[in-house]
Amino acid sequence: MKEIKLVIIDVDGVLTDGAIYIDDDGRETKAFSVLDGTGISYLHRVNIKTAIISGRICKAVDHRAKELNIAEVHQGVKNKLDVYNEILEKYSLKDEEVCYIGDDLIDLPIFYRVGFPVAVANAMPIVKQYSSYVTKAKGGCGAVREVAEKIIKFQEKWFIIMERYGDKQI
Repeated sequence: MKEIKLVIIDVDGVLTDGAIYIDDDGRETKAFSVLDGTGISYLHRVNIKTAIISGRICKAVDHRAKELNIAEVHQGVKNKLDVYNEILEKYSLKDEEVCYIGDDLIDLPIFYRVGFPVAVANAMPIVKQYSSYVTKAKGGCGAVREVAEKIIKFQEKWFIIMERYGDKQI
C-alpha cells in the first residue's frame, strides 16, 4: 500500500449496492454513498489519482464522477484489462502502484496484476479469494471510503486529512 498512486474503482456493487433502478421512462439511475465520495476526495487531497472502469453505461456515473473530479471514467468496458493497461501507460504507472476495488469475475484480470486488489464485503467468493483485502463495508455503503482511509493511513498521510478539521493531536 505504500506505493499506491492510483485507485481504480468498479461501479455496480462497489460504488453502488449493485441495484439497478429504472424509472418509468426507462432511464437508469444509481444511488451513491456520500461516505465513498468523501473517501475519493481524501485520496485526491493526498495526491492519489482515481479512475472508474465499469462494464455498464449510465449517465448518473458521469455526473457523479464529475462531482468528485474523477477524470478517468470508462464505461461499457467488456475487457477491463485493456483500459487498465491504457491508464497505466498514460500515467507511467507500474502495477504495484495501483489499487483496484472490485466485486465480480470481470474484475479478476486486473486483480491478478495490481499491487493492492480489494474486494468489497459483498463480492463473489472467488474475487475475495484473489484479493489482498476484503472490506468490512458492503459496496455502496462506504467500502471505498474504508479503502481510502486504509491507504492514506498506511502511507502516513492521515494528518493531511485531519489538519483541515483542526486536529492538533496527530
